[in-house]
Amino acid sequence: MSITRLFLIRHGQSAGNAQGRFGGHGPTPLSDLGLEQAALTAKQLSRESITAVYSSDLHRAVQTAEPLAELLNIPLISTPAFRERHVGVLEGLTFDESKERHPEDYYALVNRSVHHVITQGESYRQLLHRTTDQLWQILHDHRGGRVAVFSHTGAICFMTLHLMGAVGPNTKQTPWIVTSNCGINRFEIRGRNNIRILALNDTRHLAQITGNDSFAAR
Repeated sequence: MSITRLFLIRHGQSAGNAQGRFGGHGPTPLSDLGLEQAALTAKQLSRESITAVYSSDLHRAVQTAEPLAELLNIPLISTPAFRERHVGVLEGLTFDESKERHPEDYYALVNRSVHHVITQGESYRQLLHRTTDQLWQILHDHRGGRVAVFSHTGAICFMTLHLMGAVGPNTKQTPWIVTSNCGINRFEIRGRNNIRILALNDTRHLAQITGNDSFAAR
């Protein structure tokens, strides 16, 4: 049986994260802490015999993926398929600003209403289809390899729910799977119906900058 190892990695802390703002499809770069997190993540993943590195094409994700691709001397392939959910009118706003200006969109987002399309944005269902269609193509292309995918908290949440079989055609709301900045979700893919979850939100490699709490830096 051919076993593929998959690593889903959230980008490092961005300037928008530090300010508590919705990033969406915005071009926000990594903060100084985010750059440090990316370097430590690259060092850790370079020991995992990674054979392919993919990333969202948004700046904060590419910045996080670049150190690993450079360490391994393999191409970094960026794609809009792994972008964060397009949050439309909420982009760049804080949670409080979003709640005040666009309450319907805000509450639908925080309650994980799967079918709600944010004004000028997209739904979680659209995010799910966009990310998982690309993910399965990559897993097919790199069967038996070790694939790192750098993405965003919402995109990783829904890819993880999908791999767990926790979201289906009739799902209306979902739980939220937290992935900290540069947290790693690890999977073994043995087939579409044979998936093993090895770790969720693994941040042990960041302990020297986040302290002893392996789930810090949300």
